[in-house]
Amino acid sequence: MPEELPRRIVLIRHAKAEHPDDVDDHERPLAGRGRKDAPVLGRWLAGAGLTPDLALVSAARRTRETWRLVVPELAATPKTVYEERLYGAGLGELVALLTEVSDEVQDVAVVGHNPGVHALADALAGEAEGDPLARMNRSGFPTAAAAVLTFQGSWKSVEHGVARLVAFWAPHA
Repeated sequence: MPEELPRRIVLIRHAKAEHPDDVDDHERPLAGRGRKDAPVLGRWLAGAGLTPDLALVSAARRTRETWRLVVPELAATPKTVYEERLYGAGLGELVALLTEVSDEVQDVAVVGHNPGVHALADALAGEAEGDPLARMNRSGFPTAAAAVLTFQGSWKSVEHGVARLVAFWAPHA
């Protein structure tokens, strides 16, 4: 793929999860609200014309469940990689994962957790159109939210400030 074409990063925080006392954090399931919000997120992505070529999804149960409810709403099913390194990943680890993406891929979705997803969106967004950056920072990147960033160049060039935040959406914000 030519490097001059814009690439998109769709950062998604998993939908609302339950907090049962007897379940390890990694295996927390979605709550009822999360099961309702995830397909709405999928419809928003589809309506915005966003169907990523590749989805990197945390291996945690709540992120897997979120993605499984989003995908049927999309125009096509992206290649999905369940990535254990996304669980609990910090900013540096998330940037490193993006730099590993093949340049054959134009659009990537990352389905993960806070605070990492919010930190990544904030760090990559050197610029923003309109008010999405203010809305994202005001809302604190709630569950089932998505930030869409664009940038030019190779995935290996992903670093702080390289992208433009072009959209931010949350189901209850």
